Amino acid sequence: MTQHIHPTAYIAPDAVLGNNIIVDPFAVIESGVELGDNCHIGAHAVIQRHVKMGSGNVLHPHAVLGGLPQDTSFKAETVSWLLIGDNNVFREGFTAHRASKEHGETRIGSGCYFMNNSHVAHDCTVGNNTIFANNVAIGGHVEVGHNVFMGGAVVVHQFCRVGSFAIVQGTTGLNMDVIPFTLIGGRPARHYRLNTIGLKRAGITGERYNVLAAAFRLLRNKQPLDDLQETTELVQLRDWLAVKSKRGIHGFIESKRGNHNE
Repeated sequence: MTQHIHPTAYIAPDAVLGNNIIVDPFAVIESGVELGDNCHIGAHAVIQRHVKMGSGNVLHPHAVLGGLPQDTSFKAETVSWLLIGDNNVFREGFTAHRASKEHGETRIGSGCYFMNNSHVAHDCTVGNNTIFANNVAIGGHVEVGHNVFMGGAVVVHQFCRVGSFAIVQGTTGLNMDVIPFTLIGGRPARHYRLNTIGLKRAGITGERYNVLAAAFRLLRNKQPLDDLQETTELVQLRDWLAVKSKRGIHGFIESKRGNHNE
């Protein structure tokens, strides 16, 4: 087992570390933590109790994983978890809290990038390949899908859902759900078109894209999606819409440039 542990770092005796772990000066890894192979823990970073993460994760200086939930009813002796996948980057000042209920889980997927001072609250779920820009903060019990981009200083109210392949414009405040595959922004927040560039980069083009464009027009006009061709993305959209929302869904801005721009 190859490990590179700076002598000023603190690692609890029962922490489980994989192969090729790098721990920089004054970092702290507390009791009960499990790290996969090839993780790099930066200077002064802290991984608190009940955190499990996979391989290839990079924690930059002063990031903190597994903090107690910011919930006044939470009892510190509660055993709950922060579970993290593989190959994520957590930049300086990032924080993520473990869940608020006994044996509950806050979950972060794989391949995500969290910029400076962003925050994932208790009981949240963040999908794969998602990016939080600087100062993004999501409240408790928020669900963020795969391949989402959250612009700088976005704030999300607790229990909201942000669907996969969505882009949220910087400084937007969300207090309701964001439909998958769309762009949203403004004050108050409004959906205004499909995430055209993101969908093309993901290979969602041609008829698959056209079906989503038609679905977006129908949703904007409060019409059903029953007559559309059943693509993979349409099934995902229908499944997402079928889940009862605790917050409702943000409204729309009418397009003034024609349907070909969606």
